[in-house]
Amino acid sequence: MSFAEQLARLQVFLDADDLHEEALDYIAAHGYLTALCICPEPVPEREWIDALFAEPPHYSDDTEREAIEATLVQLKAHIARQLASDEDMDLPCEPTLGDEPDESELRGWCIGFMEGVFMREEIWFEDAEEEVSELLLPIMVGSGLFDDQPEFSDIAADAELVGEMAGQIPELLTTLYLICHAPEEKPALLKPRRH
Repeated sequence: MSFAEQLARLQVFLDADDLHEEALDYIAAHGYLTALCICPEPVPEREWIDALFAEPPHYSDDTEREAIEATLVQLKAHIARQLASDEDMDLPCEPTLGDEPDESELRGWCIGFMEGVFMREEIWFEDAEEEVSELLLPIMVGSGLFDDQPEFSDIAADAELVGEMAGQIPELLTTLYLICHAPEEKPALLKPRRH
């Protein structure tokens, strides 16, 4: 089965109505996995898979469970490769909130991303708090999770600004990834002199 076919099967599984109401659908799961790839500290596989579903799904058998979990792991690796390349991230939805933000796929993606951040929130801001906060702002705005906070409700009221921020998300992901994963410059080791 090709990766595209595996993804199609994963999408059908995650978008089914019989999953727990707090489980992430395919678009939100993509955002969630993207955040996990950017997170400076790896989150154990079992932990993030269990959190994604909120409670164990009703798989038809172990083969289905293994296939779904393996595809999630492959999708995460695929996203990590995209982030590590110099190209802007390919989102599984348009980077726009449209006229009905609550109905937009991007909102779901941003909510999923923030779920990934919340798993290790303190680690995200450990090294470059200001830069990371600034880069996360468009995703936080896109998620709608913070709209009850005054500084966010002011931004949310400005449709043009929100639209601009949404459009920046694919490119800022690469920058976030680099901030969280760029090796710190180490002093060059002194080479032993040859006699």
